Amino acid sequence: MSYYHIKHLEEYFQVYRKSVRDPEIFWEEIAEEHFLWRKRWDKVLEWDFSKPEIKWFQGAKLNITENCIDRHLAAKGDKTAILFEPNDPSEEAQHITYNELHERVNRFANVLKEKGIAKGDRVCIYLPMIPELAISVLACARIGAIHSVVFAGFSSTALATRINDAECKMVITSDGSFRGAKTIDLKGIVDDALESCPSIESVLVAKRIDSDINMKEGRDHWLQPLLDDASGQCEAEIMNAEDPLFILYTSGSTGKPKGMVHTTGGYMVYTAYTFKNVFQYNEGDVYWCTADIGWITGHSYIVYGPLANGATTVMFEGVPTYPDWGRFWQIVEKHKVNQFYTAPTAIRALAKEPLSFVEGYDLSSLKVLGTVGEPINEEAWHWYNENIGKTKSPIVDTWWQTETGGIMISPIPFATPTIPTYATLPMPGIQPCLMDDNSEEIKGNSTEGRLCIKFPWPSMARTIWGNHQRYKETYFSAYENKYFTGDGALRDQTGYYRITGRVDDVIIVSGHNLGTAPIEDAVNEHQAVAESAIVGFPHEVKGNALYGYVILKETGEDRNQDNLRKEINQLITERIGPIAKLDKIQFTSGLPKTRSGKIMRRILRKIASNDTSNLGDTSTLLNPEVVQEIMDNVL
Repeated sequence: MSYYHIKHLEEYFQVYRKSVRDPEIFWEEIAEEHFLWRKRWDKVLEWDFSKPEIKWFQGAKLNITENCIDRHLAAKGDKTAILFEPNDPSEEAQHITYNELHERVNRFANVLKEKGIAKGDRVCIYLPMIPELAISVLACARIGAIHSVVFAGFSSTALATRINDAECKMVITSDGSFRGAKTIDLKGIVDDALESCPSIESVLVAKRIDSDINMKEGRDHWLQPLLDDASGQCEAEIMNAEDPLFILYTSGSTGKPKGMVHTTGGYMVYTAYTFKNVFQYNEGDVYWCTADIGWITGHSYIVYGPLANGATTVMFEGVPTYPDWGRFWQIVEKHKVNQFYTAPTAIRALAKEPLSFVEGYDLSSLKVLGTVGEPINEEAWHWYNENIGKTKSPIVDTWWQTETGGIMISPIPFATPTIPTYATLPMPGIQPCLMDDNSEEIKGNSTEGRLCIKFPWPSMARTIWGNHQRYKETYFSAYENKYFTGDGALRDQTGYYRITGRVDDVIIVSGHNLGTAPIEDAVNEHQAVAESAIVGFPHEVKGNALYGYVILKETGEDRNQDNLRKEINQLITERIGPIAKLDKIQFTSGLPKTRSGKIMRRILRKIASNDTSNLGDTSTLLNPEVVQEIMDNVL
């Protein structure tokens, strides 16, 4: 029996029992048999959640790019590693083989070195979904630099915050990007950001849209001429298993974004293992995850997990709606995609369109369908199952987080019987538990509580960059000796898990985690705004949308309210990005507050969701009368 590739339910239970009974022997066997190490570890695991400190494969030495590229060259050098599908369907797709990837990563790594980047330096990557994005990530890993990819939909302010937090030395960007019929001026956004980023020494610019851009003498360099001059050979920097591989920022419920730090050895082992099992990847398959590499899904399941398995991974530059709503299915047919991994938001949007956009395409190559970013609702699940999978391709509804590094709870296709809306069972090595309001573990099935994990796994984040105390407080202080996920969950009579959503002030909109605090800060910057509160409300496509309650400084504010709404959303776009815009903005004279001054968001959520049958006791509020006013004027 191979612990590395589970194919049957009985086998899953055998492997899971072993992984929980003796986690160290379990992960040691997987690490030993399936990866290339320059030096073996002295100790598999050392951990203490009270500090919290977690170390996997201590003393081991490796380079993750040797595992993702070099070791495949002898047998798979001519196989496609990255299949790039451009935004415009008339532009030819690129098949980048493992041999070509090896040379391109080495050239890029040599350019980084030539520009003064060394092991441990941080490099910010702000690129569209073009091959240079994956290649630059791997080039950083090749020389031991720490990459920090920022999604190229974030504003200049959000970009500057992330550059400054990690004290990056370099930014890698492009002249611009294509997004459907639009072009976006990425270099202009970078220029704005760098006005307040003293640590940046150089900017490398890839050419994508051939636009006329500003190049700052001495700082900005076109990438291609540098690559042309660089050697195609670059020896891999030998890293310790616990050396940082990357920083990736995720929204917090308060304050600035959190730079989650992922390290090298454990992250590699876990992403490769989960990729193999969750997608049942077999040699010759073509795998496509539609995420952006700017998110953890792209890091783990476009770049590192697939390449560590010698897979063919598709990178798509465009959007599901361009040139029409059939684009995803056109690509599936064109490249004979076998595994397809996308977000429930995309599925809901596609399901609203006529089925003619699906029916014209041959989807018979599909073997496994996946969803990520938020729980999938039942209606979308059935549409996906019937129209895309033709009821023969199992759907893996995967639950995990930026912080976890890899998929934690998911069906294993053809092994785990699926139920719509359920993430089902934990992956081997993952020990979930549900906690009640008294911080006691809830035993048994048919129960609901807060989802925690009680034992470390190899790909978990090790800290928040520059702020270990915040890491401890955020994830390890709510429940003693447990990692708290921030999510609620229920466990049914068979032991299946269903994620019920965030329990803090983070709202998942179209699969993006958006903390309410930074959005409120942006709204409150408007000169007419005194205070605001943001909550989520159900949305049939996005899952959740954002509802803003706004108090103006002058209650008799004469300004056109529609203009005010536009100005507030413009501020949010500038500070955070268009993904955080408010769908509804209600102006109000007050917000329901406790006597200690805390805004009662629970009440605001219910009103925004049109669920006012049971608001609970409002008499203890400082200003109970404001609740009726808000209800009378709800949008």
